[in-house]
Amino acid sequence: MSKNSKVRRAARKKLTSRSRRVIAPKPPVGPVEAHAELRDADGSLLGGIARRDGEWVLGLDGQIAGGSASAATVLALLQRAASSRQRAGQAIRIKFSDALRDEAQREAGEQGLSLEEFQQRLERELDGRADALGAPVTQH
Repeated sequence: MSKNSKVRRAARKKLTSRSRRVIAPKPPVGPVEAHAELRDADGSLLGGIARRDGEWVLGLDGQIAGGSASAATVLALLQRAASSRQRAGQAIRIKFSDALRDEAQREAGEQGLSLEEFQQRLERELDGRADALGAPVTQH
């Protein structure tokens, strides 16, 4: 038997042993439900809100920006992003589901606020944090 055939046989054996390994399945992820979208005048998707496993997830510019159990918070953040782009002169269209709106209004109501008042309070809190960090504050 030649040295080459022994090497080839060992390589073949190594490959077959690797192919028998079982890869553990990834844990199941619940369904993702889209609830809001932020689009520019051309119809390009700029951001959105989805719900997955009971959490509201906010995406902006192709990246996950964060998540929260609070529908009111993520809706306010999406609307803040829309306002920022509108102030920069970009035409924006925002659309959201009744379920997201109803949940956000319910949460705001539990705090004795309307949805608009909740959003204004969140704006003040975010601007206050920006001041504390020394970041420039956007004008509303």
